[in-house]
Amino acid sequence: MPALVVPSVIASAAPAPQVLCLGEALVDRLGPPGGDPATAPPEQLDDRLGGAPANGACALARLGTPVAFVGRLGRDGIGQAFGQLFAERGVDTTALQWDGARPSRIVLVRRDAAGDRQFGGFAGDRGEGFADQALDATELAAALGPLLAAARWLLVGTIPLASPAAASALGLACRQAAAAGVPLALDINWRPTFWDPAADPRSGPTAAQVAVMEPLLHQAALIKCAREEAEWLFGSSDPAVVSASLPQHPGVVVSDGGAPLRWWLHGEPGELPAFAVPVVDTTGAGDAFTAGLLHGLAGPPQPLKPLMRFASACGALVCQGAGAIDPQPNAAQVRAFLAACPEA
Repeated sequence: MPALVVPSVIASAAPAPQVLCLGEALVDRLGPPGGDPATAPPEQLDDRLGGAPANGACALARLGTPVAFVGRLGRDGIGQAFGQLFAERGVDTTALQWDGARPSRIVLVRRDAAGDRQFGGFAGDRGEGFADQALDATELAAALGPLLAAARWLLVGTIPLASPAAASALGLACRQAAAAGVPLALDINWRPTFWDPAADPRSGPTAAQVAVMEPLLHQAALIKCAREEAEWLFGSSDPAVVSASLPQHPGVVVSDGGAPLRWWLHGEPGELPAFAVPVVDTTGAGDAFTAGLLHGLAGPPQPLKPLMRFASACGALVCQGAGAIDPQPNAAQVRAFLAACPEA
């Protein structure tokens, strides 16, 4: 395996977490642009720490929001690298589980010439699956209670639903969050390869898979999804239509690559053009956006358009570097970027 790139940052002590990010921490094995990471020679591979919840936790910590990562890693080199990274970023790991039998997951990521990526399988499985699939509900129940006492958001995705043990732990966390009055933020993050390694990475969810997602969809106070995800799940990419289709009428944010961002939040519609930036790698850009959004929502109330510009800038800055975590900006860097990009 190529040497992992662990971002070097300054350690800081974190107060009680305001956001809990639950789910997978893994390695994105980036192939050469236009090449296949499964067959490319080692010198052309770039292993980067990733996984949407881990990306989100690191991005929130970088922005200055106290955050916890809730997940399960193998006792291996990848797990050690994440342990170091979380400690340096000041991410709370009291609910991080360690697995002595299963390895941390490696995801094979194809990149095209424009930096857009596609997930196409895994590496490292020794026959018992990966550590993130075995997130233990009993162990989680004991650790989560104290964290929820101070939390303002629980951020989750749909990937844990693809594995029975992780799905059970996710369901328990959602129930505990609801009982504690902590709102759920759901980043759909649809990745068919996690449900079926042989699936077409461009395919949408089946009716059975959508049914498994429904409890999350019906609990979420905030849903972030890509345009195609909204169309697959709700038959529309209009955020107001998506919100109206769910009984709790959540806030909805729909991203669409270089097309305008659209939202329906606090009963208000909105739209924002994408920032035009040179793209190196889009991996983790959506996670950085979600982190920027929750960073704002966890703080004092503010107008929606500046909030969305800040979140979009977080994603745009991540697109300009390799990997999901290394290019994540701090709040001062986001403000500097926005100052150089005045509103039209």
